[in-house]
Amino acid sequence: MELFRNTNYDFLGKKWPFIILSLILTAAGLTSLAFKGGPRLGIDFRGGALITVTFAQRPPVDKVRAVLDAKGLNADVQEVQGKQDDIIGIDVREDKALQAARQTIVDSLDAAFGQPANGKVNINAVGASGLADALRVPLQSAGAGLADPQLVDLTNNIMEYRKQHSGLIHTIDDLRSVAGVTPKVLDVLKQATYPDPLAVVQVEVVGARIGAELQRKAILAVLYALGGMLVYIAFRFEWIYGAAAVVAVFHDTIITIGLFSLFNKEISLTVVAALLTLVGYSMNDTIVTFDRIRENLKILRREKLEPLINLSVNQTLSRTVLTSGLTLLTALALFLFGGQVLNGFSFALVCGIIVGTYSSVYVAAPILVFFNNFMESRKHPLSGGSSGPKVPVAPKAPVAPKTPVATPKVSKQNVRGGTAKVK
Repeated sequence: MELFRNTNYDFLGKKWPFIILSLILTAAGLTSLAFKGGPRLGIDFRGGALITVTFAQRPPVDKVRAVLDAKGLNADVQEVQGKQDDIIGIDVREDKALQAARQTIVDSLDAAFGQPANGKVNINAVGASGLADALRVPLQSAGAGLADPQLVDLTNNIMEYRKQHSGLIHTIDDLRSVAGVTPKVLDVLKQATYPDPLAVVQVEVVGARIGAELQRKAILAVLYALGGMLVYIAFRFEWIYGAAAVVAVFHDTIITIGLFSLFNKEISLTVVAALLTLVGYSMNDTIVTFDRIRENLKILRREKLEPLINLSVNQTLSRTVLTSGLTLLTALALFLFGGQVLNGFSFALVCGIIVGTYSSVYVAAPILVFFNNFMESRKHPLSGGSSGPKVPVAPKAPVAPKTPVATPKVSKQNVRGGTAKVK
């Protein structure tokens, strides 16, 4: 499938607006990183605990912050977007006793927003085995005793229902539709359990030492990827092609990280995976363009480099639009509908695909043109009129004056007689 045929766009003639845009985005991103002291790292890299809590009724975030501040916890509380019930993510930046801090957070929130247990089991916090132990005796007392396999199936079905509803059962009556919940079982559940209006959905705990090690390995992974690609392109093409491609990839990565800083988004391990994907994607797009330039250099030997690059980009335009366009649509779908978990990953892909596509043409290609012009100027330093010092011309040697030659006179009388006498 080919969308564009025989196009003749002057891409390099319009390079300066894109170069200026790249400079502005790079400067803005680096300025933001400088003011914020670096990118906003997730707990994967700096260590800490991330606790996602769901509520039956959303409490004000300021009230949650006040409850945790009263306990002296250094926590960052944010609303979690993307799901109706997953309301708050609590990012605890404690280096020591992370598990203790987690338990303190859960106890504090339960005391502020939960309901008293009154001797019952919290069905939103207990596991399948704990729920089975809590129901075994009451079910036998109510005449609805179940064999152990049946009881295991019942509790597993209840846990699956809770998982499908964002980890929160609002009322016990909601369990009527669960397989195995008969009216007698439902009455026992109401007597032995209660639904707390909040539940911990997810807990991630990473120590500071592990976070620092992950950060170091992530940086090395990106650098190794760039170094390996530089060696490959320098071997496959020429070293200037490899340098241009690596500069373009650095350009894409720096702008993407700068946009993360500008939009105050966290950089986690999934974002690093997206950056490595971006490195490979941008490099592949650049290699396709460079390969077409190399082929045209063999065919059109007398053509200047800039028109030849324009021709090569036009020839690969259809392929670039198809691959970049379809990949961008997929990344946009993840960004819009993927939820909070995939938000950082998809945001990096969207930014990277857009920036990486135009950098192959407006960043890598101009580097080739600049280098070619630089080498030509070194080969012909005197070309171009007044450029270069003038070489003095040696003056002509003086010409000696000619010696007059005497012309012999001939007597007219002797000529008539047939004999000429020279005087």
